[in-house]
Amino acid sequence: MYSQPAAGLEGTPRGDEAQALLRNCVHCGFCLPACPTYRVTGNELDSPRGRIYLIKQMVEGAEATATTRFHLDRCLTCRACERACPSGVEYGRLIDLGRELVEELVPRTLPQRALRLGLVEFLSRPGLFGALLRVGQAVRDWLPAVLKARIPPQPAAPASASAVKHARRVVLLEGCVQPGLSPGINAAAIRVLDRLGVTVERAAGEQCCGALGHHLGHTDRALEQARRNVDACCAALDAGAEAIVSSASACGLMVKDYGRLLGGDPDYAVRARRVSAATRDLAELIEPEDLVNAGFSCSGGPRIAWQAPCTLQHGQRIGGRVESLLEAAGCTLVPTREGTLCCGSAGTYSLLQPDLSAELRRRKISALMDGSPHAIVTANIGCLEHLRAVSPVPVRHWIEMVGDTIDRSNLTRR
Repeated sequence: MYSQPAAGLEGTPRGDEAQALLRNCVHCGFCLPACPTYRVTGNELDSPRGRIYLIKQMVEGAEATATTRFHLDRCLTCRACERACPSGVEYGRLIDLGRELVEELVPRTLPQRALRLGLVEFLSRPGLFGALLRVGQAVRDWLPAVLKARIPPQPAAPASASAVKHARRVVLLEGCVQPGLSPGINAAAIRVLDRLGVTVERAAGEQCCGALGHHLGHTDRALEQARRNVDACCAALDAGAEAIVSSASACGLMVKDYGRLLGGDPDYAVRARRVSAATRDLAELIEPEDLVNAGFSCSGGPRIAWQAPCTLQHGQRIGGRVESLLEAAGCTLVPTREGTLCCGSAGTYSLLQPDLSAELRRRKISALMDGSPHAIVTANIGCLEHLRAVSPVPVRHWIEMVGDTIDRSNLTRR
């Protein structure tokens, strides 16, 4: 599918990129059954192929409308279509480009802009988010059911790791909402890595990874946050850290993309590529045999249903690693249906597209519960909280399940 760029894009890097991306699509339609929104609505414009048509029209100079923006907004950016595409269309980049264009061509109303800016400001500031979350948790029992479901109860204080310093050192990104919503995740990561002989450090000056702003139309803000994180991470790498590690797959995916996002910045391009190359999802840092050799493996683990976040399986293309780690730790994985489909969280999607998000979650919970698991396990805080609100069983991060084996193995040895 070849496209000539609109006059305003012709000869620009963005226009050239649009041409290259659009040219790869051959209209085969293999992406349609892989697309969660198309499977719910049955509307071609809610499919990757339909959205590519809309983007192509904008690039060629056709008038963009509120309908164009409506269907682009309904995309989850799950990128399941990329795995199904035989032509290798980089749909994730294409939908980002399309959204950049439609934001310029079809300005949002003031209330819409205010809502999106508010989400970026609120969710990307851990101090502000944590303070308001604690207020919500204090009055949670008196809130209406709809609001109560969105506020998790106050978590128990996480167990601490030893103060031993190891030769191996990594930087663990804290994230924005995860420390407030589920502090036990990073605490479990620190405990497990400590037992494996790895010291966890923080990146001084770490900010939001920028994913929120990037996906909500605040690109300049996102790039500035990326630059500050590149500064912080390069300082840590210079000081001897072997890797930048994220326990939230969405944040890890964003940091791994810094090299591309800042590729045109002469002051940051080289360092951004260095940070991206050094970034690992937590599951990439641990091997199953590491857990067995360190005494994590023990019998009697729970039956769990694994929910692979889209940012892990489609974005980072990491598959099978978490499952192997959980099995090495003694957990039993139950079979599930439709493992490649999104749960409907997708960052702020559950707030901006609540009806579609709720239907996708309903389908995902049904698929995960087929095997009667004791718990649902995932690798991203957004998925975890989205599913937790309606799940009949606990929803936890996989590293918490591995961390639990420390206590089980200690009991076994007594």
